[in-house]
Amino acid sequence: MTVWDDLVGQERVSEVLTAAARDADALVTAAAADRPLPESSKMTHAWLFTGPPGAGRDQTARAFAAALQCVSPDRALGGTPGCGFCDGCHTALVGTHADVTTVAAVGAEILVKDMRDTVRKSYTSPANGRWQIILVEDAERLNEKSANAVLKAVEEPAPRTVWLLCAPSLEDVLPTIRSRCRHLNLRTPSVEAVADMLVRREGIEPEAAASAARATQGHVDRARRLATDPAARERRAAVLRLPLRLDEVGACLKAAQELVDAAGEDAKQLAEEMDGKETEELKAALGAAQGGRLPRGTAGVMKDLEDMQKRRRTRTQRDSLDVALTDLTGFYRDVLALQLGSRVAIANADAEDVLERLARAGSPESTLRRIEAIAACRDALDRNVAPLLAVEAMTMALRAG
Repeated sequence: MTVWDDLVGQERVSEVLTAAARDADALVTAAAADRPLPESSKMTHAWLFTGPPGAGRDQTARAFAAALQCVSPDRALGGTPGCGFCDGCHTALVGTHADVTTVAAVGAEILVKDMRDTVRKSYTSPANGRWQIILVEDAERLNEKSANAVLKAVEEPAPRTVWLLCAPSLEDVLPTIRSRCRHLNLRTPSVEAVADMLVRREGIEPEAAASAARATQGHVDRARRLATDPAARERRAAVLRLPLRLDEVGACLKAAQELVDAAGEDAKQLAEEMDGKETEELKAALGAAQGGRLPRGTAGVMKDLEDMQKRRRTRTQRDSLDVALTDLTGFYRDVLALQLGSRVAIANADAEDVLERLARAGSPESTLRRIEAIAACRDALDRNVAPLLAVEAMTMALRAG
């Protein structure tokens, strides 16, 4: 199983990256033998992966990183880089390769202090791999200072350094950065392709796989979670019941509180899994004895960790809310499709009776207003409006229609 097998519905992109990885091999070989570099190479030092949510931007970039670090002996015999089994591929895929650094937004932005060490590392030679690779998963969240730090590193890269940036669209990245990257745009995988992946890779029954793929409209990660996690299915079912509960003001406020509480519970669970472990590991690294006091001068380091964990909890809560809002948008999209007599396939086929009831009770205009209310809630959350206020305003607007 090669690293490219994880990319769902991205055959064209896989072909481009495979060719680039082959040329990258030739570049490394030529440099090691002190030969002239090959001309017309498809490999470059900076790549920008864009595409809609769920298309697999991060997975594609990580698969490419694995292919660049592949040390399979089959490469010398003409095999495709990215075997998926060698130490280079495995460690790059699981995130433990010494020469693959991943940067992801902990809070709403990637701060310049989060990028300083990474930019500094980009100018060093690979420790034991073939390339020094910097993978920025949320390039759209670079603020002005951190984006300028990345720009300087991309403008003047080290010879064996590759930058892999991921963002929803070209417009989400500074023009000066994107002009120095090779751009690859990923498409939303088809429902059929996602369902096939769930059957082959996760062992899901075909009917359940098709239902999860259809409900998430080609979002690979959410489809996998929906098909394999009963709690995720229950949360989605609760969200889809929400439109039937908004018959009075009190019910709107209660529904909003429940949505925010559920998102907060997700953030709390993640914090319980990660925060304690991170804190103990940092204390051990700083030389604190088991259950003892921290050495002098380390309180600031611990405070930085606590601030990072707080930012992560906030983002986790907002990301969880965003999933619920995406489900609601899909629900009202189905209502609108029924009202307009569209032939577009219904995403929430398991709630077809409810969809038909709401379609008969309202008009296309009111459904569009409800979809706009959900979009307004998402915009408010992006502007750091208090989640409960934003969701309460949305539920009241959904009730008014």
